[in-house]
Amino acid sequence: MSALLPGAATLGVLGGGQLGRMFVHAAQALGYRCVVLDPDAISPAGAVAEKHVKADYLDSFGLAQLARDCDAITTEFENVPALALETLAGMRVVAPSGASVAVCQDRAVEKAHFEAAGVPCAPHAVISNDIELAAVDPALLPGILKTSRMGYDGKGQVRVATAAELAAAWAGLKRVPCVLEQLLPLKAELSVLVARGADGQLVNFPVQQNLHRGGILAVTEVPARAVPADVQQQAVSAARQVAEALGYVGVLCIEFFWLDDGRLVVNEMAPRPHNSGHWTMNGADVSQFELQVRALAGLPLLAPRQHSASVMLNLLGDLWFSADGGPTPPAWDRVLALPGTHLHLYGKADARHGRKMGHLNITANTPEAAHAVAVQAAALLGLPTDF
Repeated sequence: MSALLPGAATLGVLGGGQLGRMFVHAAQALGYRCVVLDPDAISPAGAVAEKHVKADYLDSFGLAQLARDCDAITTEFENVPALALETLAGMRVVAPSGASVAVCQDRAVEKAHFEAAGVPCAPHAVISNDIELAAVDPALLPGILKTSRMGYDGKGQVRVATAAELAAAWAGLKRVPCVLEQLLPLKAELSVLVARGADGQLVNFPVQQNLHRGGILAVTEVPARAVPADVQQQAVSAARQVAEALGYVGVLCIEFFWLDDGRLVVNEMAPRPHNSGHWTMNGADVSQFELQVRALAGLPLLAPRQHSASVMLNLLGDLWFSADGGPTPPAWDRVLALPGTHLHLYGKADARHGRKMGHLNITANTPEAAHAVAVQAAALLGLPTDF
């Protein structure tokens, strides 16, 4: 397709969450109008877009309206029905495709894609019936049982050590299709963000080192200080292989496990910008959201350049609750007095435990300086400082 030029086109996004909000900001900065489709009348992205279509993701009238209003359409979360993307693709440019998103929505299909792309993943077994449960190799235990669909931020996951625990866990998950992954000893969790255009142009950000707490990303550091250059190159090469094999268009995040024995295995992928890439808003000359806009609009994909060492702290709703249980805004004035701090709040009115309310980026000239300020900021916020 010919490029949709800034100032002369409207971009649509399925989903009204914070990733959609940041996509809209990036698109508007380039001069695009934006339309958000989301069933929630009050959403972070809908609040900042030029237009909000309040409709379910499979509502035919809502999808038709979005197609009428927009020149190209993307999604901001992976659990949007692939059918919605396929329906829209019959009317407008859509990226990523419904087929690509469908792969990312099912762990079993996703792992088959990794293997077909020649990228190693953790030893695993698919469990969808009693025969497959009985056939599980004991070598996969202890392991983590994960629902094949609709799992994120640690949801739909159970650790199991024995065959009996596995059977009980599967029953507890209502016997839905699952994937059992062998529990592997980790040195670190890594991720790589790539952006690919419809013309096949492919660029990537540097390797990101991540720390999760309770299954939710807590800290990202770039550069990944403790990860050797050869391991980082393996991760970049594998991520690019995955995107190429998928024929992907848009921004894609691939997450990896770096194991104690030095091996690198792919964990999962997200067909959208990712929490671990939020540092790019302040630490690189082009953010993951601008690359999402460029890929959707058919603009050139410039190879991003990191200009500052960066740390990202994820800000959950727990920070808004004081020791006595009452909602209290964090001491942002004290945090923002630290050098190189950049606060991004998502416009969510109600703080809830575990709810993503924003993130804090810290930039500095060196990784050590960024890390030191991030530890100070975490201490002021009452977050753990053991990273």
